[in-house]
Amino acid sequence: MAITHEIKVQRRDDEGKGASRRLRRSGNVPAIVYGGDLDPVNIQLVHEDVLLASKHEWFYSSILDLSLDGDVQKVLLRDMQRHPYKQQIMHLDFQRVSADQALRTSVSLHFLNEDKSPAGKAADVVITHEMNEVEISCLPQDLPEYIEVDLGELKLGDAIHLSDLKLPQGVEVPELKFGKEHDVAVVIARQGRIETADGEGEDAEGSAEVPASKVDEDAGKSGGDK
Repeated sequence: MAITHEIKVQRRDDEGKGASRRLRRSGNVPAIVYGGDLDPVNIQLVHEDVLLASKHEWFYSSILDLSLDGDVQKVLLRDMQRHPYKQQIMHLDFQRVSADQALRTSVSLHFLNEDKSPAGKAADVVITHEMNEVEISCLPQDLPEYIEVDLGELKLGDAIHLSDLKLPQGVEVPELKFGKEHDVAVVIARQGRIETADGEGEDAEGSAEVPASKVDEDAGKSGGDK
C-alpha cells in the first residue's frame, strides 16, 4: 500500500509575479493544485518545510496529503521549479488524484546486490544503469515509492530489461504495451577495459575495445531472443 505524507498549506489570493516575489521574500513558496472535479486553487507552503521534504525520495513519488485547515486533498507532485543557483524552490504544481482512477508517474529504481554479483566482482566488467527511474501506471493505493532491481545474479553480457522488473501487485509499465522494441534495457553488464604494460587500454582478452554502439546492438539482440 502506498505511504502518504501530510503537507500543511495555506490558500493564497494574490496572483502575479509581484505577489509571488513577495511570497518568496517572506519565506514561502507559491504553488497550485489542479485536477479532478474541482477548480485549480492557488496555495502557499513554508519554504523551509518544502526544502526539507524535497531532500527525500517520497516527496517526488508518493501520494501527498495536502492539508488546508483540516481539508485534506490527495495529490502528486507534478512539477518543481528551482532557482538556477540559489538553494530556493520557486514554484510547485500538484495534481489531485482519485482513489478509483489509475495514475501514471515515474518512480525511482533501487539497484540491489550489485557488488555481490559475478559482474560486480569482476574487475574487467562495467555495469551501466541505463535507467534510474521508470514510468508506471497503477491505482493510488498501489503506488510504490520505488522499485527494487536485484542484480545479484548479473553476469558479463547480461542485460535486464523493463519486462524483467518485478513489479508490485497492481503496478504495470505502460511502455511495454507498445511492443518488444519498447522493452529497453535497464541494466547492462559490459566488457570493461584494462591497462596493458605500454599503457594502452584493451579489453580483457587483449583485443581492441568493442565500440559501445556494437555492445548495445548485441545486448538488444539478446534481449529480443528472450
